Order: sequence, then structure tokens, then C-alpha cells
Amino acid sequence: MKIMTCPLNGPRNISEFVNAGEVKSMPAPNAPALDWAKYAYRERNKAGVVMEWWLHVPSANWFVAERDTRDDRIIRTMTVAEFLASAGTTP
Repeated sequence: MKIMTCPLNGPRNISEFVNAGEVKSMPAPNAPALDWAKYAYRERNKAGVVMEWWLHVPSANWFVAERDTRDDRIIRTMTVAEFLASAGTTP
């Protein structure tokens, strides 16, 4: 059984979570349609360490996980506020 640590609820079975893709910057509201299409539909699918959006379904808690896609290892999880603070942005 694979365990993932939810920042709100602690260690839980991975079946309680949904991966929502890599964290990426949103284009400007007036950006060309092609930029929005790339944002909505293209994934980098990078081999290595990525930051991803995850949802703990039972609690509806969104958070960010740092995961190595080469071995599917979850390095760490953090609240959105912790992620934004580490990126130098405030909510």
C-alpha cells in the first residue's frame, strides 16, 4: 500500500488522492488563444522532480506535492500557502 502525507490530514492511502497535474504559470488574461491552449492542454511530462497539484478527496483539501516522476517517489507535500511562500508569492 502506498502512503501519501496530506498536509491537513497526515499519512493516508494513496487511493484517497487525485493528481491534477503540474503546477504551472497561467498566461495573462489577454494572452493569445494559443498561449491559453498550451496552458490548458499541454503537459511537459518531465522525467525528474516536478511540483504537482493534488486533491485529498475525502476532505476536499488541495495541496502541492513535490514528486520524482522517474520512480514515482513523493519527496514532500505542502499547503498552498507554504508553496507560495517558498516561491516568494503570497496568497
